[in-house]
Amino acid sequence: MTDIYYSSTRGGERGATASQAILKGLAEDGGLFMPDKIPALDISPAKMVGMTYREIAYEVMKLYLTDFTEDELKSCIASAYDSKFDTEEIAPLARADGAYYLELFHGSTIAFKDMALSILPHLMTVSARKNKADHTIVILTATSGDTGKAAMAGFADVEGTRIIVFYPKNGVSRVQELQMLTQKGENTSVVGISGNFDDAQNGVKKIFGDREFAKELAARGYQLSSANSINIGRLVPQIVYYVYAYVKLLEHGEIGEGEKINITVPTGNFGNILAAYLAKRMGLPVGTLLCASNDNKVLYDFFCTGVYDRRREFILTSSPSMDILISSNLERLIYLSSGCDAAKTRELMASLAGEGSYSVSNEMREKMSDFRGGFATQEENAAEIRRLYDKTGYLIDTHTGVASCVYRKYAEETGDKTKTVIASTASPYKFLKSVMEAVSGTEKGAADEFSLIPEMERVSGVPVPAAIRDLEAAAIRHDRQCSPEKMKETVSDILK
Repeated sequence: MTDIYYSSTRGGERGATASQAILKGLAEDGGLFMPDKIPALDISPAKMVGMTYREIAYEVMKLYLTDFTEDELKSCIASAYDSKFDTEEIAPLARADGAYYLELFHGSTIAFKDMALSILPHLMTVSARKNKADHTIVILTATSGDTGKAAMAGFADVEGTRIIVFYPKNGVSRVQELQMLTQKGENTSVVGISGNFDDAQNGVKKIFGDREFAKELAARGYQLSSANSINIGRLVPQIVYYVYAYVKLLEHGEIGEGEKINITVPTGNFGNILAAYLAKRMGLPVGTLLCASNDNKVLYDFFCTGVYDRRREFILTSSPSMDILISSNLERLIYLSSGCDAAKTRELMASLAGEGSYSVSNEMREKMSDFRGGFATQEENAAEIRRLYDKTGYLIDTHTGVASCVYRKYAEETGDKTKTVIASTASPYKFLKSVMEAVSGTEKGAADEFSLIPEMERVSGVPVPAAIRDLEAAAIRHDRQCSPEKMKETVSDILK
């Protein structure tokens, strides 16, 4: 097996091992680490039939994390994908109305972020040991709702680490917020900012790019890293579940060997659908990648026009994890589509930071032809959740609703009958009020979200997840707030 090394999308760093890239999170020049080549699957999906999720995870991840020994990687996988998931399959497929919903929410925080953030702390601690890192690793993360809780749950009380999460104070669901504010762990901190997710994400990137602050922290015994999907250690584990889904479709006789599937992903920061693209580049038989946006349809506009323009109104929606105007992981697709031209990628990212927009060439757009954009308004999203429930009895959350609506519109417009996997990214229990309003067709007013639990349990037929059941009585442990301009100062204060 060939060793894989990692370089910054902006050219400033080259030749990092997987463990070094995981440990750093973000390159020093602000770029994202990418492998020097995308490895091909060395075992066919047909030969993976009968394998467990853990076994498939090893077959995929070993190709990227080449400086991890077999024992190290298998130990990380076994520690991550254990009894914290409430189904033996880890990521089961549910068939409803002709599509296959890949349920990625059976982990401890009932959202797809668990799939990668369950393993990242283990990859991080092995990486620290490999590189003889003697500083405390400070995980610094911005969240649009789900990453924060999943990261804190993963890193809580992990020796040699601290974790600080910034989230938009009024931009997440109440359940998402309470999941973060009640998180236990002496090494965990969460801060609400008076801004949106993009403000939080930009603030975190500025802190990573502040070399003087890095020196100051190093003198105090700290090293920054990230748990966002900008960290390659977050992205690689996400490839696994697309390979797993394909293998399960083969295993159940839903598709034939080599038959192509389409994949639809509700998308904000672009990491989840980028993982599906990497699976395709590795040889998984995938046709169209449907990039599903909500009213913040910056990605839809980009795939339609080749122009990425963040200069627009930021809309708070019922699918808050997608309320994003700067999709960080798109930089990796830009890099690949430019022929791994770091100078070109750096130029476009500078234009985005300075002018608020950039445009790509027709040649680059051609290399992105695997993707097709779609979007659903809030009203369309709610209608889709209700339509699917009324027709099949299957209940989905507000992010999966966006993806389901985009898939249905695409199928009707194109007549494409390719079997399609829809990434179902969160439990409907995580967005109680919005989902129950969609199903009933009426506003729930100022009702306490938790009062809707019995109604959701009745209509869904799914028992209340422990993550929700235990939340109502949990004590608030975090109450910090700050402005986006005070984020660095807040980090410094927390680490005192």
